[in-house]
Amino acid sequence: MATIKEIADKSNVSASTVSRVLNNDDTISVQSETRERIFQVAKELGYETILERRLKQKQQTLKHVGIIVTQSLDEEINDPYFLSIRQGIEMELASHGIRTVTFRLHETETNQMIDDLDGLIVVGRVKEMALKAISRVENVVYINHSPNDDLYDAVVIDFEKATEKAIKHLLGTGYKSIGYIGGREKEHSKNQKFNSEDKRLTTFERLMKEQKMFDPEAVFIGEYSMAQGYELMKKAIYMRNFPEAFFIASDPMAIGALRALQEANLKVPDDVAIIGFDDIEAASFASTPLTTIRVHTKEMGKTGVKLLLDRLNGRELPLTVTLPTELVIRESCKKNK
Repeated sequence: MATIKEIADKSNVSASTVSRVLNNDDTISVQSETRERIFQVAKELGYETILERRLKQKQQTLKHVGIIVTQSLDEEINDPYFLSIRQGIEMELASHGIRTVTFRLHETETNQMIDDLDGLIVVGRVKEMALKAISRVENVVYINHSPNDDLYDAVVIDFEKATEKAIKHLLGTGYKSIGYIGGREKEHSKNQKFNSEDKRLTTFERLMKEQKMFDPEAVFIGEYSMAQGYELMKKAIYMRNFPEAFFIASDPMAIGALRALQEANLKVPDDVAIIGFDDIEAASFASTPLTTIRVHTKEMGKTGVKLLLDRLNGRELPLTVTLPTELVIRESCKKNK
């Protein structure tokens, strides 16, 4: 590795000037051209500052990260939203050469403690006390949930804003009656699940009431799966006042709903429009390609890893990162008039 003296000789400055510039000494006054020349020479010679060496040493000591998954394997297969987040986490950790161990919350033994890890990434809603009961790990990042933003890093999306995008698009397109099909948002404790507020549903209700369009009979709630989307749409078809459009809170449910509509000889979007949520890979290959809200799930996982590495490298202030969503318009919804 290059020395301070070698950089000084090639930069035509003193060794003390090089040392102070490379270590970001704010008290030194040098011309910007000189500063840039020193950094360029240091880069060409492969010199590492003390800070860079310390960061590398810290990263090299990071060897083991745990991932807590709240979904069972069957639930991940039925609704790949959380599967995609986990894959993003694993890809990013692998790129840093970090070993991982995955725990499924419902499979963790009551007397099993999760410790001896450098950090922990929690995917989904887990009660804070439930996590403390099974883990002694201090550095924790939550993804898709933020139980305490004064203590923990988190990566989330704004479900309220995302739902508003979908509903405002339907309203702007001219639909006068809109139904809702969704699942139950669950918060997990050890061997238990508790229903919790789903911002997609509450935002839908608020917006419909503001437009004086809310019909409680047009709201259908089951589980987040393709099969439930199919069954709930079959129920909806028999409504006296069948809605002109549906906001469906997950793409797998929307794909199941499409099948039910197809069996009833109802055309999408001519007879009924659909907007889904997630933009899973299958959404663009559905029998009618889905208009949907795109959630950058893999990026949520990768961002969670970056937050954890940043925390392990010395950051003390907890951060919550909200990733944006976007409306992807395909064939299941008419275009704006």
